Amino acid sequence: MIDLERAVATARDAVAAAGAAALAHLRRGVVVETKPDLTPVTAADRAAEDEIVAVIRAAFPDHAILGEEGGARGAGAVRWIVDPIDGTRGFARGGAMWGPLVALEVDGELVAGAMALPALGHTYWAGRGAGAWRDGTRLAVSGIGDLGDATLSLGELRRMVTHPGVQALVARAASTRCYGDLAGCAMVLDGRAEVWIEGGVKPWDVAAPAILIAEAGGRFTDWAGGPSIEAGYAIASNGLVHDEIVRAMSGA
Repeated sequence: MIDLERAVATARDAVAAAGAAALAHLRRGVVVETKPDLTPVTAADRAAEDEIVAVIRAAFPDHAILGEEGGARGAGAVRWIVDPIDGTRGFARGGAMWGPLVALEVDGELVAGAMALPALGHTYWAGRGAGAWRDGTRLAVSGIGDLGDATLSLGELRRMVTHPGVQALVARAASTRCYGDLAGCAMVLDGRAEVWIEGGVKPWDVAAPAILIAEAGGRFTDWAGGPSIEAGYAIASNGLVHDEIVRAMSGA
């Protein structure tokens, strides 16, 4: 049995520690390297992940951890899923739309998660059945159910710009914004957008957003409408427009 309150507190502490480590590197200057998969990485990513792992290990020493930089540490039905800096490119250029993501999965179900936007001073957290929160304020997704009144929040455009579903949705929606990464999800959590669509993602990119969106009253699926965080494609919404988005993205 997982102590959910302790798990949520651990996720919050982990993103706080990672954010502090990343900000310290940002003040000193950031050198960007390229990983074999051609994605960027910095010493700050590694330092932030080390901080996250240390916080988790102090609270739950036997839990498995899957991290973007460190890979799988341990195995079992209980694992933490970690992205130390989501939005490394923006981070390296001194932007504000980046931050750590931490989630806890038990028997394939996400039960706790947190994310932070350290440059903006915001922290989000959620626990299964306990709601989603930002800096102590409970979150609720928007109540807009008409796509013609909705704002779309899109991720990396090169993954989606030629997709006919995306083109149709952009044409129909009231507005479209492209902050990307965890900031794209934050727009839905904050009630400033009705849907976030992302492509080319890994489990550590979407695990924390998935539990946060669900606990804020929204819905998270892959483009086909399934619950997987492994599919590489994600839709997070207020729930009211979700089926319409899935139909467009799946070609149904």
